[in-house]
Amino acid sequence: MNFNETEFSDYINLFGQFSWPQWIIFSLIVNVFLYLFSIGLYVFIDKTCQKNQLQEKNHPITKPDFYLSLFTVFCNSLVMLVGAFLWKNGWINLGYNVSVVHIFLEVIALLLLMDLLMYFFHYAAHLPFVYKILHGKHHEHVSTNFLSLFVLHPFETIGFGLMMLVVLMTHDFSVISITVYLLINLVWGTVGHLNREFFPAWLDRFFVGTTKFHNDHHQDETKNFGFYTSIWDRLFGTYK
Repeated sequence: MNFNETEFSDYINLFGQFSWPQWIIFSLIVNVFLYLFSIGLYVFIDKTCQKNQLQEKNHPITKPDFYLSLFTVFCNSLVMLVGAFLWKNGWINLGYNVSVVHIFLEVIALLLLMDLLMYFFHYAAHLPFVYKILHGKHHEHVSTNFLSLFVLHPFETIGFGLMMLVVLMTHDFSVISITVYLLINLVWGTVGHLNREFFPAWLDRFFVGTTKFHNDHHQDETKNFGFYTSIWDRLFGTYK
């Protein structure tokens, strides 16, 4: 189906008519689906790509990690509800541009800006006091598994979400651009926590944050704080 900008705006604004109970159900459904999608993607790649294993064994699956991963889904749902509140009250204004070029440029802008903010956020999470309370649990996964992406302290999950919402308050990003960015974020996080290299090695020369790039961070916590790229690590001297 092809939409012009007016039709697309009318379609999206239907969500503005949701009651809060409907928003709660919608948010939970979306985030549970994304959680299951991430796990399914991880397992599919792990089973079909039988080369370039980075570590001998995956981190074991434990009940505490499973429960924490579910709580991460809950926190993501909460962030989505905060975003809906900000949108309904005019703090976040959505754009409805459907131009491919416009969307491409906005997605690139979101990737680079969020990568920079996440670099500093991630670096701060490794300060000794913060690391002990918040981020250390994630780094128990020196090797990784399909839950590693979601094994996060709630403050980390909410902190990243609020950081994203602040960025969305600064510009009227297209709904499509935001959706594409969030899908890339999920896929990149999933691929980044594989225990086998997903990307060709030559991509590292183009500052791409490959699977090995993030896997090296799990083994050496003083290096590779970036997420989508290695640009900021190279710039600030934390690249390995």
